[in-house]
Amino acid sequence: MNYFGTDGIRGKFGELPVTPEFALKLGFAAGKVLKNHSAKNKPIVVLGKDTRLSGYILEAALQAGLNAAGVYVHLLGPLPTPAIAHLTRALHASLGIVISASHNPYFDNGIKFFSGEGKKLPDALQEEINKELENDLLIEDTANLGKSVRVKDANGRYIEFCKSTFPYHFDLSSLKIVVDCANGAGYNVGPAVYRELGAKVIALNNEPNGLNINDNCGSTHPEVLQQAVVEHEADLGIAFDGDADRVIMVDKNGQQITGDHILYILGTQASKKPAGIVGTLMSNMALELALEKANIPLLRAKVGDRYVLQGLEEKGWVIGGEPSGHILTLDKSTTGDAIIASLQVLTVMIEQGKALDELVDGFKLLPNVLVNIRLANMFDPYAVPALVTEFEKAEQQLKGRGRLLIRKSGTEPVIRVMVEGEDLEEVTVLANHLADAVKANAI
Repeated sequence: MNYFGTDGIRGKFGELPVTPEFALKLGFAAGKVLKNHSAKNKPIVVLGKDTRLSGYILEAALQAGLNAAGVYVHLLGPLPTPAIAHLTRALHASLGIVISASHNPYFDNGIKFFSGEGKKLPDALQEEINKELENDLLIEDTANLGKSVRVKDANGRYIEFCKSTFPYHFDLSSLKIVVDCANGAGYNVGPAVYRELGAKVIALNNEPNGLNINDNCGSTHPEVLQQAVVEHEADLGIAFDGDADRVIMVDKNGQQITGDHILYILGTQASKKPAGIVGTLMSNMALELALEKANIPLLRAKVGDRYVLQGLEEKGWVIGGEPSGHILTLDKSTTGDAIIASLQVLTVMIEQGKALDELVDGFKLLPNVLVNIRLANMFDPYAVPALVTEFEKAEQQLKGRGRLLIRKSGTEPVIRVMVEGEDLEEVTVLANHLADAVKANAI
């Protein structure tokens, strides 16, 4: 059985594979594979988590399994996912492990891995760990056990790293910023970074209790931040998700700045233009048209930051991301980082002397309608000739003014119909028509 999805292992805590028993065995399996590939007698793994209550249990189980396999563990405590990626490299560890379910509710949790370079674990290593999980947990010699230590300055190390990505001759002293921490992993380090760069910071949802992570707050509920920015007459707002690898921003008028807006800013408004940008199949057509006007190519990758990263590495580019706010700036960090991405936008604001709303002036997302069709049995809509005909008619209708995306969910029996175009009424009617057609042809 393959336990790994597109972004590690994730599910409801207490149900396989997110159980203490499985985490113990996973730690042991990962430790065994790591030792097989390491020249060190006792390689180092860094282990961090977000603020979920279940994280403490999974942390203890993983730690025990890794130690049993003869691996040393450096415990980081609650920190953003990108902080674990950075500290894996900074501490010369062979592996980084994050306990987090990102933007999911508190009752979910997950486990994901970083290589010693702070990048997604190669598929081949994931497959080795998956295979090792089939073996029994056997301790050969207690003299070869590993041990664990807590890294006391992990927060400070990461804060300084984030600040180093912001130009030293700039500061944020002219800005009042509202920061929604989602009661997640960025609750402590996020506000500290902006304050230490000079901003006046109003922190929201920065009192995690293990159960309130992502609960009507953070990047998945930006309406909280939108209201707060207007009420506090702030210059802008910044919202993280639970593990602070995604960011959504809000301008002084309370208007949401999505991942597509951020890519537009970094692509067209920065003093140094990128060679190209990687988006996904979900990136709004308005971004494609704006980048085309600026002579900046856009590569559309499959949905998922793993595929955005692959596209960037294949092209040798550095900026990419998703509409959800998962933004990669590979010249600054090895993975998506909410704090660092926001600092790059703030850099553009300072260097251009413009407010956030001015940076996106004239950039309007095309109306977008997404309909999810839940099925009893999944099927390939492009294998049905009658549906293909309907899709082709829709594409012809939208030609030059919009686009159509039909895709199967990778995690549930759902087909997603997305229609984008200049006219909201038109795309709404078209999306519902195509959704009805899919339902009528379902197996």
